[in-house]
Amino acid sequence: MRPTSLATIAVLTFFTAGCATTGQVGTATPASTKSQITILYDAFGKSPAMKKDWGFAALVEVGGKRILFDTGDNPEIFAENVKAAGVDLRKLDFVVMSHRHGDHMGGFAHLLSVNPRVKIYAPKENFGVYGFSLPSSFYRKDESLPPEQRYYDGAPPQVMKFGSAWPGANFELIDKTTEVAPGVWLIALVSDAPGTKELKELSLAMDTPEGTVLVVGCSHPGIEAVVEAASKIIPKRIHFIAGGFHLVVAQDDVIAKVAASLRDSWRVDAIAPGHCTGEPTFSALRRLFGSRYLYAGLGTVLSVGAEVSSTAALRGEAATLAGDDLDSYRQLAQRSDDAGQPVMADSGPLHGG
Repeated sequence: MRPTSLATIAVLTFFTAGCATTGQVGTATPASTKSQITILYDAFGKSPAMKKDWGFAALVEVGGKRILFDTGDNPEIFAENVKAAGVDLRKLDFVVMSHRHGDHMGGFAHLLSVNPRVKIYAPKENFGVYGFSLPSSFYRKDESLPPEQRYYDGAPPQVMKFGSAWPGANFELIDKTTEVAPGVWLIALVSDAPGTKELKELSLAMDTPEGTVLVVGCSHPGIEAVVEAASKIIPKRIHFIAGGFHLVVAQDDVIAKVAASLRDSWRVDAIAPGHCTGEPTFSALRRLFGSRYLYAGLGTVLSVGAEVSSTAALRGEAATLAGDDLDSYRQLAQRSDDAGQPVMADSGPLHGG
């Protein structure tokens, strides 16, 4: 049964630009007491100091770790938004690249210019952009050929290594669900959807006292599949999900099924969808989750795990929001609650995100 007291997820919004604090290249920050997720890249939001663009990136500070999840679409915009949020990319424990689509890895050049040796976890794909290795036994051989007609003159290396689009980057490639730090898991799944079939994607699952916190890039394998996989490795309820659900072009019946499953079957405590989730899905999730739906536009900080007693604070409508942003948030909530025609998503990338 759901506990009577919901562990809180409060919402803050950045409005002022800031400069990154100093630090040594390649070093991780000391263990942080923060438990929050900062949205650094997305196509909707209110912060005037940050630029909206299609893509996703977030700084995840949970369990004493500072994790960069994806890098958005454009290196200049990513750099601008990181600076506005006051985030120091030199102080990261590691980076997670959810998948190989450009709107999630386009900011890589800026990341590596700031922190060139940071550990980067990425999906392992055959001949993928993040690099790859393969035993040379994978190909058939014909010893009757002369050496000049044979690969490597007939004496190939035992392991064949293939380059990445970023030579020198400190990649560790993940091909199965892996615990990369105590209580921090990378969920490795493969999409079976038309247009992204066989695409490998990593999602971040973190074991917290309140339950499992999930950060997803695009959920190409299906958000329900991600939730199911996380539930198998962390036997707790799903406390919170943030990120893209890849329902941006989905029809209303599909959206309704997924939203109901997250609320009723999986009993997710709270949800903060963004990126490729889609405007009609924002509306559907807001109606179903009510006060447990959190606005997660560009520049928002989702503070995970603090105890509060008011529903308003869960919606971010207490002291954490004020002025024009509070008015806009209430308008969004009212529009989402409207039982009339849903707002249709703009025609965006069909298989991107």
